[in-house]
Amino acid sequence: MDFVEANGVALRCELSGAGDRTLVLVHEMGGSLESWDEVASRFAGSRRVLRYDTRGAGLSQKVRGELTLDTMAGDIAGLLDHFGIAGKVALAGIAVGGAIALHFAARYPARTSAVAVGSPATGIAAERRAPALERLARIEAAGMAVAVEDAMLNGYAPELRGDVARFERFRRRWLGNDPSSYATIWRMLASADMQDDLARLNCPVLVIGGNLDRVRPPPLAQVVAKTIPGARYTEIRTGHYMAVQTPDLLFETIDDFLRSVGA
Repeated sequence: MDFVEANGVALRCELSGAGDRTLVLVHEMGGSLESWDEVASRFAGSRRVLRYDTRGAGLSQKVRGELTLDTMAGDIAGLLDHFGIAGKVALAGIAVGGAIALHFAARYPARTSAVAVGSPATGIAAERRAPALERLARIEAAGMAVAVEDAMLNGYAPELRGDVARFERFRRRWLGNDPSSYATIWRMLASADMQDDLARLNCPVLVIGGNLDRVRPPPLAQVVAKTIPGARYTEIRTGHYMAVQTPDLLFETIDDFLRSVGA
């Protein structure tokens, strides 16, 4: 692990693996680079893997005020510059991490070979915004504990909790989030409009739906896939936090896709 100053912010990151190709992994809201532990290790045998705590998450610098997807995509570009990675990279992201990866591909097409996203959170439906913002106000006032049970019930389905230690470890890590930074990232999502981004993507894209995801169920993922020209869609037995819940299955799905498109 390392700490890097890039794009005006301090980010915790790790570059592992070996090879000519690089894969950037972007975690979900409320997650950290540890969300990818069991996926990154599988990819590291065949390519370089860059993962990091997004600004406001994990041990990266915390955020206040306004935040945009442009800034988040710029953080990835800054990390690539820091490590001297000049060629095209593949990206994989979960939920909000998927939105960041897709926005990076739209903003930096010359640096993107392919993108795979699970349950991509590309915006919030108008009818969901008011209750979501009310929930955020409670989180900022009382901390992450006021929302943890709902977050786990909807995002980490009971059907996927066979490994109790894995579930409890993720739950405790989720509770460690900075409430204000978490709310800032959520508000970024609530104000995002990615329709133009999605429509102009010209690299290979795979959208993955989780049939046990009650936060972003498959129909929402399918809508994203249909908006992206030529995107593929697949559905697997997993939940919202799929990199943690089903790392083997997610690795196989992403690896098969990247190999199929030569990325």
